[in-house]
Amino acid sequence: MTENKRTGGQLIVDCLAANDVSHAFCVPGESYLAVLDALHDSTIETIVCRQEGGAAMMADAWGKMTGRPGICFVTRGPGAANATAGLHIARQDSTPMILFIGQVQRDAREREAFQEIEYRRALGEYAKWVAEIDDAACIPEFLARAFRVATSGRPGPVVLSMPEDMLRDVVESPVVPRAAPPVAIPPAPSQMSDLAHRLDRAERPLIILGGSGWTAKAKGAIETQAEKAALPICCSLRRQMLFDHLHPSYAGDVGIAINPALAEEVRTADLIVLVGGRMSEMPSSGYTLLDIPYPAQDLIHVHADVGELGRVYQPSLAICADPASFAEAFAALDLDEPNPARAERTARMHQAYLDWSTPPLEGPGKVQMGAVMAWLEDNLPPDAILTNGAGNYATWVHRFHRFRNFASQAAPTSGSMGYGLPGAIGAVLANPERLTIAFAGDGCFLMTGQEFATAVHYRLPIIVIVVNNGMYGTIRMHQERDYPGRVSGTGLTNPDFAAYARAFGGHGETVETSGEFAAAFERARQSGLPAIIEIRQDPEAITPARTLSDIRDAARP
Repeated sequence: MTENKRTGGQLIVDCLAANDVSHAFCVPGESYLAVLDALHDSTIETIVCRQEGGAAMMADAWGKMTGRPGICFVTRGPGAANATAGLHIARQDSTPMILFIGQVQRDAREREAFQEIEYRRALGEYAKWVAEIDDAACIPEFLARAFRVATSGRPGPVVLSMPEDMLRDVVESPVVPRAAPPVAIPPAPSQMSDLAHRLDRAERPLIILGGSGWTAKAKGAIETQAEKAALPICCSLRRQMLFDHLHPSYAGDVGIAINPALAEEVRTADLIVLVGGRMSEMPSSGYTLLDIPYPAQDLIHVHADVGELGRVYQPSLAICADPASFAEAFAALDLDEPNPARAERTARMHQAYLDWSTPPLEGPGKVQMGAVMAWLEDNLPPDAILTNGAGNYATWVHRFHRFRNFASQAAPTSGSMGYGLPGAIGAVLANPERLTIAFAGDGCFLMTGQEFATAVHYRLPIIVIVVNNGMYGTIRMHQERDYPGRVSGTGLTNPDFAAYARAFGGHGETVETSGEFAAAFERARQSGLPAIIEIRQDPEAITPARTLSDIRDAARP
């Protein structure tokens, strides 16, 4: 191959390298062998995963941690279908990602060839843009657009399909451009003046932070202005890393199992400023906290996608701006000094959060998750990264861990199970110097548990805490509420998770009493290996406040 010619596979890898891509997550497939060959000589580290859903979740976590698109390669047909689990997360969570899918050769299309899928039809609901690259010479154009689409406006995933014969085509090597940075969308000065006026006259304001596109600097800017103006700040579901939980203005998270006191504050607020988020079903408690389409509260909605403004809630002031640009303008506002009543309300809301987030130390069974969380709060470094999937076990993380630093949380707002382990792999690769802990339930873990082999292969010292209660706990809880005593389809038979870790070459621990956890965690951390700590939890300990029997008995006539 001469210097001025490249295969399609080489051109794709060159374009990724030109855009500072350092890691690509994949499950290999014959449909994109030319890309794998090009990666052999690239500076990009290829992370070989065990299932495409796990690979896509790792790419999503990378996008959450860095704000840059996570890169994932999968093969056609079944590989692409598996990857949709992570693709759906990236779409609902507004995470930048580029998913590359191998495709059948061009002359076999529309014949239902081996593993053929027409991705533009199949994946349109999963991604911001789905395209197929027919001509290798157009690869720089497609990738430049993919980076721009994935990171601009409301960030999200892009899918590029690659016919395998196109990847082998040799083309004159065009200049490989670096994609332009995302377009910053600053708020209009007149809108910020209007916002300042509304904040100054509001008696019960509340600011809710959510969505993606944030930076550490933006987080700091909001914190500084909130303290000066004594403004109460909340975070949306699984976006808790957007504000320091020990800041005097922090009032809690607006998510699943919201603090009832905070829910009442949302309902009775006279001004709500929603920044970056969409206040969708889970943060809104099933669309009950704000009326649709016209909220009772004066609503200011700030979002980078004009299509989200007024989509569900009609705001009295709509500001099309990205979170980072808005935060900069917000910090520059000259707001009035807070009156004593506002300052007292904000302090009261912060104290209510502190009370709500103090874990109970008693409960059913020999392992008290409250005691486990209390120990972690006393011993984790402030920059530790926590990941999780979905299940009742996650309540202990969201309610009782006090997030301090930016990029310290990777969790699916889409409620997808199986995210914690692959999410931790993607997060630690983006931040190798930081302690990374994955939380999973027993049902949640085994949806992607094979990715523990990936962690061992790359010697990633993540710690996975598996809360094992022998059932799909959330569904069982709902079952007992709606069909008390009629258990169906929720019981599980599990392996010895500590032995599972050791079988892969990792470190394994089993915790059967609260007092065993601290030493088990320290041994896991000192091992330097990927580790699993299995917590054998009493099934009755289904929530921090209610047992399974409480829920069942309350549901019976």
